[in-house]
Amino acid sequence: MSKAGLIVGLQWGDEGKGKIVDHMAQTHDYVCRFAGGHNAGHTIVIGDKKYALHLIPSGVLNPKAKNIVGNGVVISPKDFIKEMEQFGDLKGRLFLSDKAHILLPYHALIDQARERTKGDKAIGTTGKGIGPAYEDKIARVGHRLGELLHPDRLTEKIMAYFEANQTIFEAMGIKPLAKEELLKELEEYKKALAPYIVDTTQMMWDILKEDKKVLLEGAQGTMLDIDHGTYPYVTSSTTVSAGACSGLGLSPKDLGKVTGIAKAYCTRVGNGPFPSEELSKEGNILRQNGYEFGTTTGRPRRCGWFDAVAMRHAVRINGVDQVALMKLDVLDGFEEVKVCVAYEVEGKEIDYVPYDLEEATPVYQSFPGWSKTQGIRTFDALPQNAQSYILALEKMIGTKIGMISTSPDRDDTIIR
Repeated sequence: MSKAGLIVGLQWGDEGKGKIVDHMAQTHDYVCRFAGGHNAGHTIVIGDKKYALHLIPSGVLNPKAKNIVGNGVVISPKDFIKEMEQFGDLKGRLFLSDKAHILLPYHALIDQARERTKGDKAIGTTGKGIGPAYEDKIARVGHRLGELLHPDRLTEKIMAYFEANQTIFEAMGIKPLAKEELLKELEEYKKALAPYIVDTTQMMWDILKEDKKVLLEGAQGTMLDIDHGTYPYVTSSTTVSAGACSGLGLSPKDLGKVTGIAKAYCTRVGNGPFPSEELSKEGNILRQNGYEFGTTTGRPRRCGWFDAVAMRHAVRINGVDQVALMKLDVLDGFEEVKVCVAYEVEGKEIDYVPYDLEEATPVYQSFPGWSKTQGIRTFDALPQNAQSYILALEKMIGTKIGMISTSPDRDDTIIR
């Protein structure tokens, strides 16, 4: 019986998981997504073509790999169908959990209305409806993909939900649903998605029993985890490695090697604490060199230096065996590269992530910069200062940096 390899983000999302999943998917039979919704985005570059994935696992770009979307994901049928169109017929290569919850347009309207009313206290969500969909799931009033196979019954349930919450919807400026339009919409979703809806839990057990090579991928990053991130400025799902178990129906014994993904610097989208954020010209240079704009929203990302304190936190929570360090080339040309090695909180220096990061200020260690790493494919060929930087990071975070990306291209990856 095989064990499933796992890829998780170690920062605030947008670490470049897509490239590593795509790279590793070339040698795997199945790639499985366990959490999140279409607020996530993977950008993968193959040759001169760029793919933006939001819900479909990155293994779709390997013709030999099959792809599973687990029960821990919330699925917007409309957006999923649109994303599928760029790949043609995926029958036999794509499977959707019948227990995954459905995200409908009114969830996005609720999300956007709430963000507007919060003003400057807004969380900074993508407005895609992820939070309200997970909220319905936890409140036990949500609807699962298997119900889509009976659109008439599902229509009645959704209409009853809307009527029971009519006052709330009216206060948010959300118009009542038209029953006929809703039924038509759900019937279209069924027509497009029914061939892909299966019991993925049983499927996962079977493929592991058959010794298939399985790779699991999440969404967002550890510091956005609903429990272990910078709450309340987090996403609504479990983004850490433990989420792979509940999100796919696996036991901890089913998990194998854990690869954590981190940039050679840090970025964050949306509001919330970000101790190593760089608001000077260096932050702008990181943003431009790294093209740090959201795959899903296009929003400019907040940029800053590598945070070794938060990284140790993420490595421990996820049980990381190796780190894939992304976008090393974005640091090319800096005279000095900084790393946050501790926080100062209320006049005291600490080396761990506290309950509240809002008041934490970074304590930096500086490293001499280097000229060019872009496109380099062996560790020994890297500039000496870049090698020293990577080896120093290994000691700080307490685990091996086994992969290093030096450009968006699939092949520009150093394997150590």
